[in-house]
Amino acid sequence: MFYEELSHPIFKLVSEESQKLGFETFVVGGFVRDLFLKRDSKDLDFVTVGSGIELASAVKNRIKGAHLNVFKNFGTAQIKTDDWEFEFVGARKESYDRNSRKPKVEDGTFEDDIHRRDFTINTLAISLNKANYGELIDTFEGISDLNNGIIRTPLEPKVTFSDDPLRMMRAVRFATQLNFKIEETTLAALKSEATRLSIISQERITDELQKIIKSKKPSIGFSILFDTKLLHEFFPEMVRLQGVEIREGKGHKDNFYHTLQVLDQACSRTNDLWVRWAAILHDIAKPPTKRFLKGEGWTFHGHEDKGSRMIKPIFTRLKLPLGEPMRRVRNLVKLHLRPIALTKDHITDSAVRRLIFDAGEDLEDLLILCKSDITTKNKKKEERFQANLVNVEENIAAVEERDRIRNWQPPIDGAEIMKLFGIGPSREIGQIKTALKDAILDGVITNNYNDAHKFVIEKGKQLGLQQQ
Repeated sequence: MFYEELSHPIFKLVSEESQKLGFETFVVGGFVRDLFLKRDSKDLDFVTVGSGIELASAVKNRIKGAHLNVFKNFGTAQIKTDDWEFEFVGARKESYDRNSRKPKVEDGTFEDDIHRRDFTINTLAISLNKANYGELIDTFEGISDLNNGIIRTPLEPKVTFSDDPLRMMRAVRFATQLNFKIEETTLAALKSEATRLSIISQERITDELQKIIKSKKPSIGFSILFDTKLLHEFFPEMVRLQGVEIREGKGHKDNFYHTLQVLDQACSRTNDLWVRWAAILHDIAKPPTKRFLKGEGWTFHGHEDKGSRMIKPIFTRLKLPLGEPMRRVRNLVKLHLRPIALTKDHITDSAVRRLIFDAGEDLEDLLILCKSDITTKNKKKEERFQANLVNVEENIAAVEERDRIRNWQPPIDGAEIMKLFGIGPSREIGQIKTALKDAILDGVITNNYNDAHKFVIEKGKQLGLQQQ
């Protein structure tokens, strides 16, 4: 019995209203699973043998300040109150057409509803009925699979995944989040049914992918996605990173597994989703830029620039946001080699100023990405590289403190330059603005109005402009 775990007043309330309506009702799925995993859960799913909407309406009327959303087309309802969300659905059974993800839904029994669920660990239910209130119902040995860390489908996995291919992404997501193993037959079905993912909308695929990326160790999920060829269905650019080519006895690292290591290391340093995406995409252009130079070996020259140009098409196809998140990822990919270059001897303040200026608000994230990009197995080498980056950080901090370059704008803007020479927007004005910025960043002049004014007048004369 689970009386203690059902301490929230919602359970008694649902039980009472369900009894008045003559319905059988159960709390099912994630909440019950998470009870055993000792994970906090604020989402509750109730299945009732009756109308989920009718039961939700009755429950809502007894909760002060609750908000009810009804989804008539799906026969479901949702109550939101404080930090909790309560979902209500009538027990149902489903049948599928091979070429569609949309099932034919009919009213069903509680057993029908449990049979249609994705994994055994999500089939667990607790009765809210008077006769056996608090009793655990474990139809498919979900407790055993929880105890053994197993992801398994309740029915034949090929049928489960063919009916609803998104369940394949969910299998990988749960395996990643919980650090569980996918049972052998279930894993084989992921491979055989992978192409069925094509009937699922990209938005829903990406939603599951994002949950994998937000997990503690996303490499678990990406490795499964690659091995089952699910990744091939929606992220071919990442798939192309895999593999090692050897010529004249010289090989390069496997950039797919390098990327996974960088991603995990970034995750240990930040929860920021878009820095994690930058880790995924930082070497994405290595395959198209790969060249073998006789006598030298493999090069990936310009992969950071080409990679930054690949971000928008990838974000567009994966239905990721094209605003500020994309800008950040693109900037991090473009600049990810720059801090490493500053670890060399005789680096000028000018080079440091330019990095600070170009990185702007992304500077700290860039340094996280660079530290995460060190994946050598040689411990002494890694310690030396990390120490070098610490020195770069200190150098950046000193220059930033002195010159205040981050998010800096020159003391004279384009409008004032046009006024000085009595002309409108033109190539010459653009040339003067660029020259002024470069002069300050390179330390040719100091960052103050008087020096900037003199520089602009002189540059204008060189371009044949007359001061007004």
